[in-house]
Amino acid sequence: MSSPLLLLGAPGSPYTRKMLAALRYRRIPYRLLVGSHRTPTDLPKPKPQLLPTFYFTKEDGSVEAVVDSTPLLRRFEHDYPDRKLVPSDPAIAFLDYLLEDFADEWLTKAMFHYRWHFPQDADQAGEILPRWSVKPMTEAVLAPMKAFIKDRQISRLYVVGSNDVTAPVIEASFRRYLGAMKRHLEYQPFLMGARPGTSDFAAYGQLTQLARFDPTPTAITLSEAPRLFAWTEVLEDLSGVEPTESDWISRDAIPATLRDLFVEMGRVYVPVMLANAKAVIQGAKTVETEVDGLSWVQEPFPYQAKCIKWIGEEYARLDGDARQAVSSIIAGTGCEQLLSPVA
Repeated sequence: MSSPLLLLGAPGSPYTRKMLAALRYRRIPYRLLVGSHRTPTDLPKPKPQLLPTFYFTKEDGSVEAVVDSTPLLRRFEHDYPDRKLVPSDPAIAFLDYLLEDFADEWLTKAMFHYRWHFPQDADQAGEILPRWSVKPMTEAVLAPMKAFIKDRQISRLYVVGSNDVTAPVIEASFRRYLGAMKRHLEYQPFLMGARPGTSDFAAYGQLTQLARFDPTPTAITLSEAPRLFAWTEVLEDLSGVEPTESDWISRDAIPATLRDLFVEMGRVYVPVMLANAKAVIQGAKTVETEVDGLSWVQEPFPYQAKCIKWIGEEYARLDGDARQAVSSIIAGTGCEQLLSPVA
């Protein structure tokens, strides 16, 4: 039996939650160190210092620190043969990849926005985040941490594009997302059919915060999509699910409810991500575009420009039949713009 995977993470990190739930579903043993990179350890620091961080022992005995949930899930697809998350049909796998990125890179904007834009939510996060630790601390020690965390995170909202100009876009999109997910889950237990894909765990990770922790979006979820509140808790541990190959959705029978999610992706994620990628390529200091008839202004985000590049590379790996299937499925959603290189 292989040694358990070692990772550093925290309950308030949606990507930590994404990875832990995926590992539980896949029945991959792990050891979780609860904390942050400010927690002293003898383990190496990754660049950048993000959560979760996985630690792998190399052949020479040295330890490598690795971050970024999407390539890590693909690494585990190679290392662990059972209960795979990536659909076997390359066309469906690409759709899964798109929806994973939609959650990781767009839904996370809502997560950060709701947590730090609204005073009630920021106060709760400031109180709880430093207490998500196994280290005992007195209230006197904890007291200054609230202000430090709030000030640090609020000052970084620009990174994800949360500001007074973009707030209406983010908030309206979140509500539409809840509606689309609610409708899909009336007919399918997961995004990818009767078994979960990487996109399910990406959505779950963000929803652990949006639907189950932060007061404002949790109240919206309970009011408008209680199914999502429940679904998020169910996704916590799917180790008892016994998937079969026939459980994946078929390229010839894509549910209309899944297409609705691509419509939302094309409505908001696509214009913002493409405008950001163009700004990064051109060395612009500001990303300015229009989303759903409203202005969007933010600072360029280099990592998300890489995401667009990686989507193009994933599409380029598909054979002709799979490309044709993908193009047909997402035609008219706005997501077809992702299939052409950004100039």
